[in-house]
Amino acid sequence: MAAELSPIDKAKFAAAKRAVDFVEDGMKLGLGTGSTAAFMVRCLGERVRSEGLRVQGVPTSNRTAELARQLGIPVITLDEAKWLDLTIDGADEVDPQLNLIKGGGAALLQEKIVATASERMIVIADAAKDVPQLGAFPLPVEVIPFGWQTTQLLIGQVLEGLDVGGRETTLRRAGDQPLRTDENNYILDLHLGRIGNPRQLALMLNQIPGVVENGLFIEICDTVIFGHDDGRVTLRDIAGGASQEGRVDLARADTIFAGLGE
Repeated sequence: MAAELSPIDKAKFAAAKRAVDFVEDGMKLGLGTGSTAAFMVRCLGERVRSEGLRVQGVPTSNRTAELARQLGIPVITLDEAKWLDLTIDGADEVDPQLNLIKGGGAALLQEKIVATASERMIVIADAAKDVPQLGAFPLPVEVIPFGWQTTQLLIGQVLEGLDVGGRETTLRRAGDQPLRTDENNYILDLHLGRIGNPRQLALMLNQIPGVVENGLFIEICDTVIFGHDDGRVTLRDIAGGASQEGRVDLARADTIFAGLGE
């Protein structure tokens, strides 16, 4: 099965498999959303099945909740959990300070709530997500549907005074209709090219009426694991600073994906 995975999927699997090694018996976990996080949920499900690992998961989307239940991972709400030991999630971009852009999967609101309610956040990504500066990936901003075009205009006005490379904003769509998040909101994607001051931008966006949350995760991630298509993994910790190298056996993908129909 590992030979059938694309190079990018091998990298995602490697990062996901390594991240699940940090999960301990009895933990309450935040379960991220997106293609890389789906690999993690499957790897976690294998540990639950093969080791009898006892965990409880708080999913960050309906998609993740459904997958976790299919794999036998007990699912609880954040209100039931109160506080989490660890959240593992993907990212669309990661800078050298471990600041993130997230929201490509339109789940940024629940992802940020869950991540900030966690003792630790581990981000998993393929190595292409490691960037010197945020902004090439469009920044998602979740907005309420009421007056969204006015909100879009206000965002444009704010961007005029900030250190960014571009100011185009677009409404994310699902076919010919606006995409709806799990909270029934819209997503505006900001095509900035470059973000000179992520912290300032995040604060300014969240002051705009109509904006629910933005996809900049500032000082939330503790550790990032970058996967490579040959099974290598690179760990970068915000506390330690230095990177650590390791390797994951890609042949283990046979076990992870057995019976999943993928």
